[in-house]
Amino acid sequence: MKRVFTTLACATALALAHLPAHAEGCTKGAVVGGVAGHVAGDHGVAGAAAGCAIGHHEAKKKDKAASAAAAASQPEGK
Repeated sequence: MKRVFTTLACATALALAHLPAHAEGCTKGAVVGGVAGHVAGDHGVAGAAAGCAIGHHEAKKKDKAASAAAAASQPEGK
């Protein structure tokens, strides 16, 4: 039964992979978190959810830092 659920979950993920992602970092974080959760003892779903949240947070911090650096490099008159 567990194998059937895993197969269906993977098939669903692949079917929805073509949709646009609005949460940067979520996919990469979810993959890493899912694998880590699975290795830690069948907590793949919880790991994927946590990884998505952390990945999204880190991507937002990176974007904010890049925006601040770009703003600092602009001349003040423009």
